[in-house]
Amino acid sequence: MTRIKSVGVMSFAKIAGLGYFALGLLLAPLYLFIGLMASIAGRQAGGPQFPAALFVVLAILSPFLYGGMGFITGAIGALVYNLLAGWVGGIEMEFEAVPPVYPVIPASPISGQPLQP
Repeated sequence: MTRIKSVGVMSFAKIAGLGYFALGLLLAPLYLFIGLMASIAGRQAGGPQFPAALFVVLAILSPFLYGGMGFITGAIGALVYNLLAGWVGGIEMEFEAVPPVYPVIPASPISGQPLQP
């Protein structure tokens, strides 16, 4: 068994921030679509008009907002893990050594030598 005793706070925070930034990029088109539908529905129903620019700004800012919050929560999560791992131990993991797999190079049917690319 191998035990994870601590996690690098900044390295985990960077990875979490980038992951949530990517999530924000994936959600940005959804925000644009919702803004478009809200604007169309508001015009047709004669109700309140949702400014489409608000949703465009949300779509632009969402990756940065998600990334910032992911960075902060990742750092807090890593700090909490390190604190708890110091008290009760870390996460135990078991690893298995796997032999490398080598590609099979076909031999020439005439000479028996490996084929050259």
